Amino acid sequence: MSSNTNPNIFTVSRLNAEVRMLLENEMGIVWLVGELSNFSAPVSGHWYFSLKDSRAQVKCAMFKGNNRRVVFKPANGNQVLVKARLSLYEPRGDYQLIIESMQPEGDGRLQQMFDELKMKLAGEGLFAQSLKQPLPKNPKCIGVITSKTGAALYDILDVLKRRDPSLPVIIYPTVVQGEDAPFKIAQAIGRANTRNECDILIVGRGGGSLEDLWCFNHEIVARTIAASQIPIVSAVGHEIDVTIADFVADVRAPTPSAAAEIVSRDNSHKDHTLVTKQQRLQSAWRQYLSDQKVLLNRLTHQLERRHPRYQLEKQSQRLDDISARLYRATRKKIDILYRQLENTQQSLGFYSPANTLNRQRYNLQQKQDRLIQSMKSQLIQNKHQLALRVEKLDTVSPLSTLKRGYSITKNNDGELITQVEQLKSGQEISTTFANGTVRSIVK
Repeated sequence: MSSNTNPNIFTVSRLNAEVRMLLENEMGIVWLVGELSNFSAPVSGHWYFSLKDSRAQVKCAMFKGNNRRVVFKPANGNQVLVKARLSLYEPRGDYQLIIESMQPEGDGRLQQMFDELKMKLAGEGLFAQSLKQPLPKNPKCIGVITSKTGAALYDILDVLKRRDPSLPVIIYPTVVQGEDAPFKIAQAIGRANTRNECDILIVGRGGGSLEDLWCFNHEIVARTIAASQIPIVSAVGHEIDVTIADFVADVRAPTPSAAAEIVSRDNSHKDHTLVTKQQRLQSAWRQYLSDQKVLLNRLTHQLERRHPRYQLEKQSQRLDDISARLYRATRKKIDILYRQLENTQQSLGFYSPANTLNRQRYNLQQKQDRLIQSMKSQLIQNKHQLALRVEKLDTVSPLSTLKRGYSITKNNDGELITQVEQLKSGQEISTTFANGTVRSIVK
C-alpha cells in the first residue's frame, strides 16, 4: 500500500514535523538548570551548546536575537538557569531546547522558584479575592509575628503607640531568616490561631535581599496564611519588595509601619474602609495582571511559532549544521588527497633511475662479495682436499720406500729388475736411492 494513499503511514519528514509540533504545543515554556558544555558560537551569531547534569544532557540552540540580552560571557562548566521552549531539529531528528533567556543559577534560580510557586498557588485559587477576609473595623487586639529583636517590631509598636495607645498588642516572636524560618513562622501563625487572642495578625519583617526575604516565599508559609482563621496583614520588607505571602494574605502592607497604620484607629479611622478597599483593589489588580501575563506569555509563544523569525532561526541553525558538515567533509577529502600524494611521491621515489642504479650497485656489490667469499671458501676446501690426497699419495709413493733404505734397479730399457736372473754380465743398470741414482755394470 502506498504512503500517498494511507494517511497512517508516515514519512520521516512528516514524523519529525509532527513530533516537533507536539513538543512545542504540549510543553510550552520550561525553566532548566544545568552545566554548559560543548559551547559553540559560529560566525552566524547563534549559540549552540549542551546542558548537562551528572546523569544526562540535552542539546540547545540560542539564536542571536536572544543571546544579545545575556549579560555575562558563557563558558563550558558554567551553572546556568535558562528559559526555553522544547523543539526538535527536523533534519537530524534531534530533540533540543530553543533558549530564550540565560542567567547564572544563583538569583535566577530563586526567581524561577518564586514564579513557579506563584503560578502553582494561583492555579489553586489561593490568591482569589473571594478568599480574602475583611479586617475588623474596630479590632480589640493586634498580634505581631516577627523577630523580637528586629527593627520591624519597634516600628510597628511605635506607630501603634502613637495612633492608639490603648490597643493591646501580643507578640509571637519567631525567626524571619534562615532555613528554619518558614517552619517557625508557620508555627507562630498556627499558635496565634490556636490561642485566638487577637483580631488581626501582622506577619512580616524589615527589608533585605531576595535571600533574606525568601522564607516568606515558602509554600508552607503561604498555605498557613491561607488557612488562618484570623485575618492577616502581610508586611514584608520595603514597598518594592513583593513576596508570595503578600499575594495570599488578606491585605498587603508596603512596610511594617504601614501595616500598623492599617490595623490601628486614629482620627482618620473613617478612611480605614477606603484603605481596605484600595488594598483589595490593588490585590485584585495584581491578580488580574498576573493572569493576563500568563495569557500573554501563552499567546506570545503561539505567535512566535508562526513568526518568520522562527522559520529563519530554524533555517539558520540548519545552515550552520550543513556548514559544519561541509567543513568536516572537505577536511576529510583534503586529508585523503594529501595521503594519496604522499604515497605517489614515495612510489615515484622508489622507481626513480637514481634509486634503481643505487639498488643495482648495492645488489652487484652484494653478489661480488658473495662470489669472493665463495671463491675463498672453495680455495680453502680444495687446498684441504689436495693436502689429503698428497698425504695419501705420499703413503704409496716409492720415495717413501726408498727413504726407508730400499732401492730400485732398472735396466737400460727402464724395466724394473726384481730378480738376479734378469741380470746379464756386462749389462748396464741404474740403481735409484732416496737421495740419488747410481749407474753400474754387471760383472
